[in-house]
Amino acid sequence: MSILGTSNLDVFPLNLGGNTFGWTSDEATSHQVLDAFVQAGGNFVDTADVYSVWAPGNSGGESEAIIGSWLAKGQRERLIVATKVSQHPEFPGLSATNIAAAADASLQRLGTDYIDLYYAHQPDDNTPIAESAAAFDALVRAGKIRHIGLSNFSAEQIDEWFAVANEQGFVTPVALQPQYNLVARAEFENELAEVSARHQLAVLPYFSLASGFLTGKYRSEADFEGKARAGMAGRYLNEHGLSVVDTLVSVAAELKVEPATVALAWLRSRESIVAPIASASSVDQLPALMASATLELSGEQLEILDAASEPVQVS
Repeated sequence: MSILGTSNLDVFPLNLGGNTFGWTSDEATSHQVLDAFVQAGGNFVDTADVYSVWAPGNSGGESEAIIGSWLAKGQRERLIVATKVSQHPEFPGLSATNIAAAADASLQRLGTDYIDLYYAHQPDDNTPIAESAAAFDALVRAGKIRHIGLSNFSAEQIDEWFAVANEQGFVTPVALQPQYNLVARAEFENELAEVSARHQLAVLPYFSLASGFLTGKYRSEADFEGKARAGMAGRYLNEHGLSVVDTLVSVAAELKVEPATVALAWLRSRESIVAPIASASSVDQLPALMASATLELSGEQLEILDAASEPVQVS
């Protein structure tokens, strides 16, 4: 287990992504994934009020509702739940009024009276950060959320949030959720690594497997045919991306594990990274993810992976 930043949350070092719930996995399958995750020692799930509005027939909140129906089986104390606000079609932005209303809607869908980690999902240029920080602080003090997280915020915006919170006596964030993986290193390493360390933020990267590209399953356009994640993962299908995958596959073969396991273990080895986020559409996909929590890569293996992905370190 790992402590989440300056919080008192003790989390499993893999954050199960809930974006597949209600999208590539139905409610029954999602419950099976959650059952298997918890039985294997997991205790930390990530979702958002907007998941998965992009799926045909969905309107947003489907993932939260599925997690809520699982929690209703008497499992609430076994799971640390993270969700987000600002992108749901009915609750856009980070105004104080919207944050309060969206939190209540998430609590209702989840069927719980508190959220362990509540993120500002993305910045809102139309709302002062001071207003948003005050609204999140009010939710903590009301007992509706336990801790605050930021996602997709720039270093400047993170510094401003902390400056406002410290000046006004608000509760400060404990977690940062950026995009970060072996084929997308530049933004985090060049801008966000320093600010997250300075504010003692636990970093929980999303797209940890580059939308599935780092599983090693995609080597050509044909491999993406009929796949739900083709649009997102396909952008990495280039000379550099394939070179990184070749290196992953080589290291994985040496260790007799899956490439996804190595990709997540590499992330976990980075400074400030507490629990990479990765999702599973079926129980069969879970073992490779869970194995990453205990896999320790050697110095030589880390150097090989660093070198293979180095061209994207500098933007």
